[in-house]
Amino acid sequence: MKRSMLLIFSIFIIVVLISGCGKQGETANMEEVKKMEAEYSKFIDSLLKVVKPTYKNMSLAYFEASVSGEPADWDKSAKYEMELNSILSNKENFAKIKKFKESGLIQDELKARELQVTYNTLLGMQIDTSKLNAMTKLQTEIAQKYNNFRAKVGKKEMTDNDVEDALKTSKDSKFLEQVWTEQKKIGPIVAQDIIRLVKMRNDAAKELGFKNYHEMSLRLSEQNPDDISKLFDELDVLTKDAFKQEKQKMDLILAVGCNIKPEDLMPWHYQNRFFQEAPKIYDVDLDTYYTNIDIAKTGQEFYQGLNLPINDMAAKSDLYEKPKKNQHAYCIDIDRDAKDIRVLCNIKPNSRWMETMLHEFGHALYEKYLDNNLPWIIKQPAHTFTTEAIAMMFGRLATDPQWMQEVIKINPEEKTKIADACFKTLRLQQLVFSRWSQVMYRFEKSMYENPDQDLNKLWWDLVEKYQMLKKPADRNQPDWASKIHIATSPCYYHNYHLGELLASQLYYTIENKVLKAKDNEKISFVGKPDVGKFLVDNVFKPGSRYPWNTMIEKATGEKLTANYYAKQFVK
Repeated sequence: MKRSMLLIFSIFIIVVLISGCGKQGETANMEEVKKMEAEYSKFIDSLLKVVKPTYKNMSLAYFEASVSGEPADWDKSAKYEMELNSILSNKENFAKIKKFKESGLIQDELKARELQVTYNTLLGMQIDTSKLNAMTKLQTEIAQKYNNFRAKVGKKEMTDNDVEDALKTSKDSKFLEQVWTEQKKIGPIVAQDIIRLVKMRNDAAKELGFKNYHEMSLRLSEQNPDDISKLFDELDVLTKDAFKQEKQKMDLILAVGCNIKPEDLMPWHYQNRFFQEAPKIYDVDLDTYYTNIDIAKTGQEFYQGLNLPINDMAAKSDLYEKPKKNQHAYCIDIDRDAKDIRVLCNIKPNSRWMETMLHEFGHALYEKYLDNNLPWIIKQPAHTFTTEAIAMMFGRLATDPQWMQEVIKINPEEKTKIADACFKTLRLQQLVFSRWSQVMYRFEKSMYENPDQDLNKLWWDLVEKYQMLKKPADRNQPDWASKIHIATSPCYYHNYHLGELLASQLYYTIENKVLKAKDNEKISFVGKPDVGKFLVDNVFKPGSRYPWNTMIEKATGEKLTANYYAKQFVK
């Protein structure tokens, strides 16, 4: 799954509103207000003089380590992260911020917002620096192991791209099982370290008064854990029957392709390491349309047509495979002031990487068009899932026949021929991913509640229930640990599905309010600068000036809802 790389400072830059005390509610003397606001501004300026260069160094070092995979570069990345930890966990800094907050005298709108976010940022870091550094060091070591791991099948080392290609194309059940099993061998290499890291995170959260790290992560990003669980329960009910019907069709087709009975299908038959992407069961092979396409150039030309140029960011990015390089994809803002925004990809000429290119530069554009007049601390997306929504909305276009006709120039007859299969493929992808996100959300929630339980069993119980896959007989390996996000992007995955909900909500807003589509008219984003302007003005520029649901309501006219996602993919 593609994602935006959110480092530790971003994890704790949050928008939860905590009521203050002191003089709030009283009529403050304006002289007192001016004096306190001046004192506050002076302190913030002095704090940012230290924070900003350290954050920049940390982000740049992380990007460079992701590309090189060299231990020395990873050590450098961890060193800067530890320096930032030391600044943010400083007790004196927190005491000063607490004093400003409790005074009730910071009344300027942007300053008050900046103060609130800063207070919660530092609150989330008020644990022992040595513990923060130990977590940083261990997480870095784990990330390095993922980066350097390659599955070995026979004498061949396989990258993640190689593994995915083999699982998608081979019909040999024995070979598929071998590939699937070999790539899972990263699990035992990192599992015990991950459990140790989970316990360290839990200890840190408990020091701050939370039940565990999972609860803390949600609450410190303005998400009520009970509300998120309720939403996932609702999504389970919403998608279960439709997914079950699609999976029955899927099983029949996959079984025929592999010359086995449907009841003999195993996880390695579903064309993906985790069954997080839809198998190719409909009569369209989208990869064939991208075989001779320059993926990077195509993405740049499309975004230029929205008057959202990405050429400057692409020039600083690293887009193709290299030995030891991080095999995934992410976007990172190295320097918020200088707009040094970069993307890491491992592009191949296929539909998956066209989707990834659009996805990651969707993240990048959000960062690029954040209002430069915003205070640095709130010069970031309203929430991690709001930037995911933008990335997902654009990423979906890679499988849209209308977009393919206009951008990669498939002919009109071909567009008509594949239209139905493309929609069914996208719908299936959404249903498959919705069930996978259930596994990830519920696994992490339960793991942080009790990391000493049988996690191998927990993982497969969830996979069997929500993805309806069979556990291989007598398998008892830490397959959960083969998913990098559990280690390096903890308690984050549910935001992907919230992003899918918002992507649909934004799509319908653009359809009705920006492009003003007529009934049953198929809209197109291609060459439509009004689409870019709407996103810049209503989503990108505000940053985290408002709580995320306030931003969504201002942009779409409604708070976040699953209605449009259901309308688009379920009903």
